[in-house]
Amino acid sequence: QVQLVESGGGLVQPGGSLRLSCAASGSRFGISTVAWYRQAPGKQRELLGSITSSGGTNYADSVKGRLTISRDNFKNTVYLQMNSLKSEETAVYYCNIDRRRYGGGDYWGQGTQVTVSS
Repeated sequence: QVQLVESGGGLVQPGGSLRLSCAASGSRFGISTVAWYRQAPGKQRELLGSITSSGGTNYADSVKGRLTISRDNFKNTVYLQMNSLKSEETAVYYCNIDRRRYGGGDYWGQGTQVTVSS
C-alpha cells in the first residue's frame, strides 16, 4: 500500500512559479516511478511527466522546459517545480504511482489546487 499527499498549491500570478510536493508513505517508494497529472475544470486528466527511481524524467511536450520533476528518496518526496505559469494551467494537480503491471495498485493523492490568476 502507498499513501500519497500533495501540497504546495495556491494562488499565483501569471508568469509566476510554484513548487508542489508529493509525500509518500508505504513500501517501495524508492523503486517506484512517480507521475504528475493535472485536471482542469471540465477537462480530462492530463499527464505532465514522470520520474523513475533513478531520477530519469519524461515530460509532456506542452510543459517541457517549464516544469521540472525531482525526487528525494530519503524524504520519500517528489517535487514538481512549475515556472512561467499560465492562467489555463489552473487545475488540481495530482501525483500517482501505478504498480498494476507488477500486480499492485494504482495510487493517487487527493490533489492540490493551483490557481493562476491576476
